Amino acid sequence: MSLPLFSPAMSRRSFITASTAGLAGLSLGRSAFGASSAAPRKHPAKSTILFFLCGGSSHIDMWDMKPDAPSEYRGEFKPIRTSAPEVRFCEHLPMTAKQAHHLAIVNGLTDYGRATGDHHAGYYYNLTGHAPDETFRREGNDRRPYGTDWPHIGCVIGSRRPQHAKLPQVITLPFKPSKAPYTRPGQFAGRLGIEFDPFFVAGSRERPLQFTAPTLTLDAGLTAGRMGERRALLDALNAARRELDHEALVNNYVRQQEKAFSLLASSAAAGAFDIATEKPATLERYGQTINGTSLVMARRLVEAGVPFVTVFWAESDEEVAKKCLSGGGWDTHGNNFSCLKENLLPEFDRCYSALLEDLHQRGLLDSTLVLVTSEMGRKPKVGDPRTRGKVAPGRDHWTACMSVVMAGGGIRGGQVYGGTDARAEYPADNPIGPEDIAKTVYHAMGIENLEATDLQGRPYNLLDDGRPLMPLFG
Repeated sequence: MSLPLFSPAMSRRSFITASTAGLAGLSLGRSAFGASSAAPRKHPAKSTILFFLCGGSSHIDMWDMKPDAPSEYRGEFKPIRTSAPEVRFCEHLPMTAKQAHHLAIVNGLTDYGRATGDHHAGYYYNLTGHAPDETFRREGNDRRPYGTDWPHIGCVIGSRRPQHAKLPQVITLPFKPSKAPYTRPGQFAGRLGIEFDPFFVAGSRERPLQFTAPTLTLDAGLTAGRMGERRALLDALNAARRELDHEALVNNYVRQQEKAFSLLASSAAAGAFDIATEKPATLERYGQTINGTSLVMARRLVEAGVPFVTVFWAESDEEVAKKCLSGGGWDTHGNNFSCLKENLLPEFDRCYSALLEDLHQRGLLDSTLVLVTSEMGRKPKVGDPRTRGKVAPGRDHWTACMSVVMAGGGIRGGQVYGGTDARAEYPADNPIGPEDIAKTVYHAMGIENLEATDLQGRPYNLLDDGRPLMPLFG
């Protein structure tokens, strides 16, 4: 039985709410782009899939292992050989090890001491390429997304690419990390304008085969004719609203409504979201968990031509959260090794390796950049103050060093770029920042010019810092 994208019921209030942020999140500016200052790549990637491991994944236990370090640093896991002669992974990533010839491992990514050690700041820096400002230090994880925030790299890419005929430019699934009003900053378009915000598709651990677009689900019995009547009503309301509000801000809101109605009316677009049409063997290969099916959805969306898809790792149930002293994701403050071995790594290994294998077999990997990142690494020295003897040791937050992984999109696989000291605590030389990763993604997608102007006509650059990591490309 085919499962719908849209749930059968929805409130009137949510129907007229923008797909990501409400009116309170309307930005102060909209970009106009100038002439290119650098030649783009000859054959840029068509799409990017960003797989974000929420919580702060452990670089030293996955990608940057130190088997010769003291036991209190190297931990319990051993490295194994991979399909790339010079690359070693954790023993609990056997399926990913078979895909290493596609992968570039970037070690020694650091925040240069600019972040705060909190999750909010880590999200913001790694999703935008911009160092967190002073508000993150004052407010910590209570810091809300602002309309003046720097945009998510996906929103910049979506704003530069030609408009997709049927689908949104930028899609986020299966959830928006953290809870309103303290949703993690960095996920949205910020100063670019709400019309460039990601379109949100929701999924759940309880129903991993069913995805919904919360702002596009229809009330039961709402026909196309009634939808047309409702649209006429909204048009009238918007006309009245223009007389009361700042026109530029209203225009942003109206654009979001127009996109919502267009997508809702398009059966062709809805088909791209229906993963129940996938072969059972494909779903089994990815694993029928919400993270597995989210990556199936991501593959379907890039296959349909969506320029940028962000998949945020869906956090686990309360039992896992309690076990790891965290929100259930990669924030392994307690039981670091058993949480990774028994809960996190097997699910990641299965779905991530399946995505790479699937993209390659369909001839999509060369044109699709796949980026795995997180908001921080984990402290190389085992032990976390939160444990306090309650559970087995964990690893605390660590922003001085982390790893990211890239594949496809022109990236040369089977390589390790960058390095760390003998204990994976700090970059060994030539440190790399999140701004460099952002610039590398832009370069892979053929976006070199980042000039913009705000509503007052003042020029600015969407990302002054950083440089693309050119040795990564084949």
